[in-house]
Amino acid sequence: MTDNKSALYAAFKAKDARFDGRFFVGISSTGIYCRPVCRAKQPKSENCTFYTTAAEAEQAGYRPCLLCRPELAPGTSITDATATLARRAARLLEENCGSGQSLDELAGRLGCTARHLRRVFADEYHVSPVQYLQTCRLLLAKNLLTDTDLPVLEVAMAAGFNSLRRFNDLFKKQYNLSPTALRKRTTEGKKHNGNITLALGYRPPYHWEEMLNFLAGRAITGIEAVKNGEYMRTVHLENTEGKHVYGWVRVGHRPKKNVLAVTVSETLLPVLPQVLARIRHLFDLSCDPNAVYETLRVMNDIRPGLCVLGTRVPGCFNAFEMVVRAVLGQQITVKAASTLAARIVDTYGTPMQTGIEGLTHIFPLPKDIVALDGAIENHFGVLGVTAARSNTIYELARALVQGEINFDLCAQPEEEMKKLMAIRGIGSWTAQYIAMRAMEWPDAFLETDAGVKKALQPYTAKELLKMAEAWRPWRSYATVNLWNTL
Repeated sequence: MTDNKSALYAAFKAKDARFDGRFFVGISSTGIYCRPVCRAKQPKSENCTFYTTAAEAEQAGYRPCLLCRPELAPGTSITDATATLARRAARLLEENCGSGQSLDELAGRLGCTARHLRRVFADEYHVSPVQYLQTCRLLLAKNLLTDTDLPVLEVAMAAGFNSLRRFNDLFKKQYNLSPTALRKRTTEGKKHNGNITLALGYRPPYHWEEMLNFLAGRAITGIEAVKNGEYMRTVHLENTEGKHVYGWVRVGHRPKKNVLAVTVSETLLPVLPQVLARIRHLFDLSCDPNAVYETLRVMNDIRPGLCVLGTRVPGCFNAFEMVVRAVLGQQITVKAASTLAARIVDTYGTPMQTGIEGLTHIFPLPKDIVALDGAIENHFGVLGVTAARSNTIYELARALVQGEINFDLCAQPEEEMKKLMAIRGIGSWTAQYIAMRAMEWPDAFLETDAGVKKALQPYTAKELLKMAEAWRPWRSYATVNLWNTL
């Protein structure tokens, strides 16, 4: 992509948001690198060098621009590149930059060797995984230094640096500025309210209200709430030592800046990279809406308005929670499924104090379900869950505990869907829905879904499936577009 300098310079000059996060511009006259949307004075073409990633720009000796803030650039979708292994590795590095996991451990999660991962990563990004990880940590630290009043030591720890001295030395070496000096320059005159609020960028347009409506309709009482144009939920994750970490997160929209404002409880600092990665997944922030629309706009030939530019696929924050919700929702209304999920949470969830009205519990873990004494239908039956669905939920929990199924950036979603459908009670609709929301699979299609069939009356399911061939590889986005028309 970075070979066509004239085209990239034209995009940079136009401040084209479609290219935000897809490349970065190193400016030799200033020694800084910028996002394509930077509003600083336009440099001359001969002073610009274009890079695929922020890590590549930093390895070339450039420092991040304090005006456009490269750490706010949206990421790239797993499906954007043919080198999907490298893309998945990059996402894992971003999510685990604070975990201290070795490259061998990350490669194992992706089903390859560290040597193979280094090779494909360098081919795709022109830097090593270690160099990419270093930039992830530095940019997260820069974000925290700029937008919060956390002590520098806590910033260093949250970003994955185990040594304050190493953090200070590396930050100064890479950015020619100490962490404390950056804070003085970027926070002068700002008032902090004690909350930890960071910004996550996206490529516009973004239909926030449609996303909130979808999540609100499926919110589980005690776990999630949508109020005053914001999404809130409880959080339970494990840190690098396996310690359980509890807290809450609140997400709002700042359309003028093309970012989501993510406020997290201070208790979540040890797992902050994981939290941010899950928010990106939940709100589909890595999507390139123009690339999706380029394929799906043919839907409007069927009926005007079927496909809308900027539509996102709602992901999930907690895969098991979403999967249980999907099983409960089979052949009943969305509201009824939410009621059953709330009963499970109230009975088997973990109570917690958040200080936020409506956020009172943590969803039970798969191991909590497996550990219940006696037949599972005896536990869930009194809550109104049928024996068949109770057993399906139990088998899903067991498969997750034993590592038989993987929802975490799985390399082959179609293989995981086959494993899902081998579980009694999970058919094509449920497997496709789970893949779409939990596995970031962009090409799921629910031809038997009542909403899809209603949106495209009078076509049959067989006709819909044939029609949707023209919508690959974005059939998940086509599905959400059809739901939004109802």
